[in-house]
Amino acid sequence: MTLVDTSALYALVSATDTHHRAAAAAFPELARSTDLVCHNYIVVETTAILGKRLGRDAVRDLHERILAPIPLMWVDERAHSAAVSALLASRGPSFVDLVSFEVMRRLGIERAFAFDPHFAEYGFELVP
Repeated sequence: MTLVDTSALYALVSATDTHHRAAAAAFPELARSTDLVCHNYIVVETTAILGKRLGRDAVRDLHERILAPIPLMWVDERAHSAAVSALLASRGPSFVDLVSFEVMRRLGIERAFAFDPHFAEYGFELVP
């Protein structure tokens, strides 16, 4: 399984993102060769960023084209609470990243389709 992060989703939608080409090249193969998964906090974060920076058409592209084939997991109260505790105890990654790390550890997910170096810093493999 591979978690799809905001950094990869944004890069897929935004042609001006520095990682757009790498994301666009990697995504079709990842979708064929591994089980991709995303959680609802990532969707909320990506939707907000795209809406603010690129507008409603970019949000539509995210939901109708990119996310449509990716199973969506819902963050439970335990994962949320663990991420809040981690956030308050450190000056590290964002809250959504900490939620991702908690979800990944609980589900045994070792890889992230991401361009955010925090995933590697927390021991996860970055793809591509």
